[in-house]
Amino acid sequence: MAYEGMTAETISIKGFNNDNIEAYYARPAGSGRRPGVVVIHHAPGWDEWSCEVVRKFAHHGYEAISPHLYSRAGGGPEPGDMAAMMRAMGGVSDAQAMGDIEAGLKFLKAQATSNGKVGCIGFCSGGRHAYLAAALVPGLDAAVDCWGGGVIVPDPAQLNPARPVAPIDHTPKIAAPLLGIFGNDDRNPDVEQVNKTEEELKKQGKVYEFHRYDGAGHGFFATDRAGYRPEQAVDAWKHVFAWYEKYLA
Repeated sequence: MAYEGMTAETISIKGFNNDNIEAYYARPAGSGRRPGVVVIHHAPGWDEWSCEVVRKFAHHGYEAISPHLYSRAGGGPEPGDMAAMMRAMGGVSDAQAMGDIEAGLKFLKAQATSNGKVGCIGFCSGGRHAYLAAALVPGLDAAVDCWGGGVIVPDPAQLNPARPVAPIDHTPKIAAPLLGIFGNDDRNPDVEQVNKTEEELKKQGKVYEFHRYDGAGHGFFATDRAGYRPEQAVDAWKHVFAWYEKYLA
């Protein structure tokens, strides 16, 4: 069901370590009970397209929020510059990201219009975070990983204090049903990495579903990027909404 009216705004929420962080929040008009979605932005940052995704969910009847994971770095730079700054600073720690995502979840569940169900969806680095959240964020009811790179870490030397454990090693803890969306032309994650992730999910008996698309690479949902693939994106979005209809409605 599509809703013609909505409210969308930037708000402040208490994130990891009780820090004040920005978040973009959209909800449909009306007072009915509805599920929520935490939108986890991609590595380029908390940008215009990330906010468009939040509004897309509100249009389809969900309350949605996207925590600004780079919020602590301050305002000013464009999203691409902000991403470079965050890389130079060593990136966002997994603990901090999980805390901010959990804050978004708690915010949505606390709304008077919540039906008590909240999922998450993440893109690129946010897909990696969505995989982690499925294992580490309590109360999450469904997760969607869109081309999350770095779930598998082939070289232990790549681990560090900010990212101490490869997400794949948290698979036994996954409690939320997990949907994966991937492009077969992607290089991070590539087809082999996606295969290995699926093998581990099967081995651990997790509830999951993967959809892979020929002719699509990294970021093929993003309408403002050269890699946008409308045919594949339209089909994949249908799977996303079907997943949430099954586990959040």
